Amino acid sequence: MKHYILIIACCLFGIAYGQNCNYKLSGNVHDFHDGSAITGAAIYIETLDRYTTSDIEGNYSIDNLCNGILTLEISHLGCETKRIEVQINGDTQYEINMEHHIEELNEIKIDASGSSRLTKTSQETQLKAKTLERFSAFSLGDALKQVSGVSSINTGNTIVKPVINGLHSSRIVVMTNNVRLQDQEWGIEHAPNIDLNSAGQINVIKGANALAYGGDAIGGVIVLKPKNISLKDSLFGKTILGAQSNGRGYNVSSSLTKSWKKGWYATGQASYKRFGDFKAPDYYLTNTGMNSKGLSLNTGFKTFEKGFNIFYSYLNNEIGILRASHIGSVEDLVNAINNQQPLVQDDFSYAISAPRQEITHQVVKADFFKRFKTFGRLEVQYDFQNNQRFEYDIRVGDDRDKAALDLTLKTHTLKSDLKIDSNTNAIYKFGINVGFQNNFANPETGVRRLIPDYDKYDFGVYAITDFKLGDNTNLDFGLRYDFSKIDAKKFYITSRWEERGYDEDFADIVIDDLGTQLLANPVLTYHNVSASAGITHQFNANNSVIFNYGLANRAPNPSELFSDGLHHSAARIELGDLRVKQETSNRIGASYLFKNETLSLNIESYLNQINDYIFIKPTGTELTIRGAFPVWEYEQTNALLYGLDVSANYKFNDDWFLNNKTAFIKGRDVTEKEALIDMPSFKTVNTLGYSNKKWLNFNAQLQSELVLKQNDYPDNNFEVFIPPTEEFVLLDISTPPPTYHLMHFESDITVKLSEKTDLNIGLNITNIFNTSYREYLNRLRYFADDLGRNFMLQLKINY
Repeated sequence: MKHYILIIACCLFGIAYGQNCNYKLSGNVHDFHDGSAITGAAIYIETLDRYTTSDIEGNYSIDNLCNGILTLEISHLGCETKRIEVQINGDTQYEINMEHHIEELNEIKIDASGSSRLTKTSQETQLKAKTLERFSAFSLGDALKQVSGVSSINTGNTIVKPVINGLHSSRIVVMTNNVRLQDQEWGIEHAPNIDLNSAGQINVIKGANALAYGGDAIGGVIVLKPKNISLKDSLFGKTILGAQSNGRGYNVSSSLTKSWKKGWYATGQASYKRFGDFKAPDYYLTNTGMNSKGLSLNTGFKTFEKGFNIFYSYLNNEIGILRASHIGSVEDLVNAINNQQPLVQDDFSYAISAPRQEITHQVVKADFFKRFKTFGRLEVQYDFQNNQRFEYDIRVGDDRDKAALDLTLKTHTLKSDLKIDSNTNAIYKFGINVGFQNNFANPETGVRRLIPDYDKYDFGVYAITDFKLGDNTNLDFGLRYDFSKIDAKKFYITSRWEERGYDEDFADIVIDDLGTQLLANPVLTYHNVSASAGITHQFNANNSVIFNYGLANRAPNPSELFSDGLHHSAARIELGDLRVKQETSNRIGASYLFKNETLSLNIESYLNQINDYIFIKPTGTELTIRGAFPVWEYEQTNALLYGLDVSANYKFNDDWFLNNKTAFIKGRDVTEKEALIDMPSFKTVNTLGYSNKKWLNFNAQLQSELVLKQNDYPDNNFEVFIPPTEEFVLLDISTPPPTYHLMHFESDITVKLSEKTDLNIGLNITNIFNTSYREYLNRLRYFADDLGRNFMLQLKINY
């Protein structure tokens, strides 16, 4: 037996002795983007427990290796650590590519909730996850009001549309997870169908300086991005629970993310909100409840070089509209305005009855990207959206439960973007998109259709360049072309057709004459050119400036073109105009940014000249079978908007700070030499804050919100005839409400439950003194006061 063991040992020794371990692994370490050498990269050979580094030219060499598989771990300052396996078969050459991005200090804090980017030449502000979580129970429009210069135009407190520097609706592009939201945004009472809980951060870009997202963003772009997922093995999530006194509401949102080091990931998120009738200081606002359900799923694979993503989201909102706003005639509207209290006041209820809206919005997206060495990144994306909108008015008879407005909007978009960034001093971006949209207006509503059936075709292409001039100056230029075509089929009452002069201008588009009605087939095409240019310069560590210019063209939306009939809950007849042309905006912006250890200051100024500005205004009354109603018509004029947005934060010490956000804007009708309708009032918000990490990360803020009366407005009041009294009375729909001042308070603490789990407890009080007020840009200000005091408790668990 000993002899056998000795023979085996000798054989094994001979095999080991005979293996050649004098081979060499050599190569270089290069930057993936531009191919430049990376000096001083640490290369660790796990299987041999040996180190080496790359020299000044990026070369490396490892001697005395045997044939086989080596596991290498490469790391370098500014790079993500890379782990690779190399097959050694004799002397071996192997090139190592690293992602080497030196992250410059390119952000300056404006306040506790936002930051403005220095390397961008646009006026851009970011809201981070911590801020968004405070608004988990609220809407996108509510959260965006944390940005100076952003306000809202409301239909009550649950339908909130963001307004950027006086512009809203189709003039603002909303991007969610790189999908342009298509949800019939043209109506004032159509809020963006976004679940705020699905966003990890929001960027607000003022003006038309984001051509990659669209050339018609005269007001700006709102970009919602999901939470970034790291390439590591992890499982984490968060749950937010909230309850509030006003509306006796509650909300819950929960998300869970699983990621793998090899690049796979999956995220699920769901939310639910339920509110009953909200309350003004002195009475309940009958039928103002809300029921909202949201779900999103996100999965895919990504490495630095390639990846794909599949995304799905679902949102269903059922929204009650103030019962007192449903007006039967102009006489009711006069009485409602003069009464100063809602004509309908009931006890609290969770019931949502007519007038109400029910909207379901679904998004499906798939994208793929690939990075090419020393070249750039190519991305291809397809997305589909389905938006279904029902609006219910108070009706009787067999139609009492039937929607008065039933619209289904389906949108397909295919786009591709190319970013050439191999030269870090000059980055080029190119993109192309095509889209098809179909709107179906159900004719079985028993009500004349406000918006017709139509098909819409879109094509766009853009090019953007970013140049770095030295260490302190950046330039960018952009150019975009968009083509759109609308092919609609719409019935017109013959008398209305002739009254508006369409029989002379559009006789060739009539395809069927039914006597009292005409079926028309308007086919409208638009060619839009947009451009942008900007420069940012940093004088020193404390002072920077930004200048930018944007040219934008916006084609009219379907509401501006085709509206034709009674908008019931708005108590008005709305009339579009087939003659409406594109808007052309020339916007100049300038910003000054200052930051030192105690003070950060951001001053943004802008001047926006808009030729052929489209707006809706009251022009008189019209008698219908339901009574007399005000008539609002879309018109065009030349407009000039200018203003100033200020954000400042002063730190008294490590614990105390004072923050200010102020917005001033003027809008002028240059043609008529009068004020523009629906311009935001002067607003200033001051916040005194205190924090103490020793007290369970305690934070507290007391906020003062002052909104002045809008004294610059057009006088669109007119007299109307009241049949019962046979009198003419003044219908005052123009005079803005008075100045108001509100106080708010918020605080929170964070309790560590375990090594990986913490609990944040927050308390918010809005309108502390239960002040009665009315906001000029709230469409329901004619009928009731805004919200009274509200206590909100929020629990957030991170795990």
